[in-house]
Amino acid sequence: MNILITGANKGIGFETARQLGLQGHRIILSGRDEARLDKAAKALSFQGVLMDTLMMDVHSAESIETAAKTFSNSTFKLDVLINNAAQLDKADNSLLRDDERILSETLTTNSVGPLRVIRAFLPYLNTPGARIINLSSGGGSMTDPVGGWSPAYCVSKSLLNAITRHLAHELEPKRITVNAVCPGWVKTDMGGKSAPRGVERGAETVVWLATTRETLTGKFFRDKKVIPW
Repeated sequence: MNILITGANKGIGFETARQLGLQGHRIILSGRDEARLDKAAKALSFQGVLMDTLMMDVHSAESIETAAKTFSNSTFKLDVLINNAAQLDKADNSLLRDDERILSETLTTNSVGPLRVIRAFLPYLNTPGARIINLSSGGGSMTDPVGGWSPAYCVSKSLLNAITRHLAHELEPKRITVNAVCPGWVKTDMGGKSAPRGVERGAETVVWLATTRETLTGKFFRDKKVIPW
């Protein structure tokens, strides 16, 4: 399969690319930092992963459109699109007191960005049977209690969950599945060193959802199990 992963130069995105690449899938490694992207590409290439790189900043609509135009020159289509790129502002503490810029920029990257990526790359998805996977968070759950941490980030993931559900409905006639994944609290630059999970565990459900023979859509997953929105 041909698999595009955003924000894949580090953390869960890189580990997802590594695991899927070692299974023999072709990876399109995407990121906004050229130096980090090249470093990640060299590391994966050393392990024998078949891949291409694609510069893309999901915060920028122009960057997404440019990336899609670049991809249009490819001789293959995408089987899986994984929206992994996200941001969490260290100053994200209160919806009432924080500068409104924090909420606006977080929503642009974490919610609107993935939607823009899907819209831009939809013509290049291999239908029927293509899969879209959005990396969400338990912080975006409308069922679990509010944790009181990084509220703008959590709101952005709630919106991403809603986008996932609506797109699953809209794309069902095309037989394109759309699902969200909560990877858990993972040791990454975003999750910090105190997180109980390694990146291998964080990527596990994403890798499974990208490759499972089951046809699942409009669901929210953690540890390969459906969880409430």
